[in-house]
Amino acid sequence: MRVGILTGGGDCPGLNAVIRAVTRRSLSRGHEVVGVLHGWRGLVEGQFEPLGPREISGILPRGGTIIGTTRTNPFKLEDGVDHVLEHFSNGWLDALVAIGGEDTLGVAARLYREHALPVVGVPKTIDNDLAATDYTFGFDTAVSSSPPRRSTGCTRRPSRTTASWSSR
Repeated sequence: MRVGILTGGGDCPGLNAVIRAVTRRSLSRGHEVVGVLHGWRGLVEGQFEPLGPREISGILPRGGTIIGTTRTNPFKLEDGVDHVLEHFSNGWLDALVAIGGEDTLGVAARLYREHALPVVGVPKTIDNDLAATDYTFGFDTAVSSSPPRRSTGCTRRPSRTTASWSSR
């Protein structure tokens, strides 16, 4: 099985750790792994790079994402979804791990719902605004590096549940 990994949206801490973990687990189970370069744009345009032990070695301390990212949405591009489907049907990919926020995971969910593509989503956002998630990559670092909120006098961090964060 060939597993693709893509990152979408903005950079945040932890992206390379997820890429490394997915790659290591997939390789240990005998699967081939490819990085989809530049997020959904890379899947539309067919930009893939093999990921193996050498490519993921030493990436944990590196910032950003080794496979690049964009804010591309294939549903907003002419023939974008058709190109994504081609890359699955012609054997480039058998499964996909999409790492991203609301838009990236929304595309993944829609591709699964409308086309039954085998997609797994990993929540990544500094906004902590994804429904049904308690934790996301990027949120803790964004909160801990933000200046304290002086207008309320409150130094307690908001709850990580989506409901309480969005109702603040």
